[in-house]
Amino acid sequence: MLKMGARLADRRTLFGDVALLLFLLAQASDGVLTYIGVATYGTSMEGNPLITWLMGAMGEGPALTAAKVAAAACGIALHLSSVHYVVAALAAFYVAGAVVPWMALLFFL
Repeated sequence: MLKMGARLADRRTLFGDVALLLFLLAQASDGVLTYIGVATYGTSMEGNPLITWLMGAMGEGPALTAAKVAAAACGIALHLSSVHYVVAALAAFYVAGAVVPWMALLFFL
């Protein structure tokens, strides 16, 4: 009889671990860059209306922290479900759709 930990360890892959790490780094980067952008240009710069509403209700820092913790929890749940290609695709999506535009706006324009 296999232990639960052994079974989970068998399903882990290097690709999945790297995908999760990149996803979490993309989330953290997006959170930091969004905070800098919102502090610099105001909440109108945030493209997600739900996050903008949360910022008005909770403040910029707590709203972004809550959103990024929720996103990280979802990414970890996907990783534990062994859908590593989805996690990798989401990481690429966040880098291309959130991190790169914020970096361009904040540092190059």
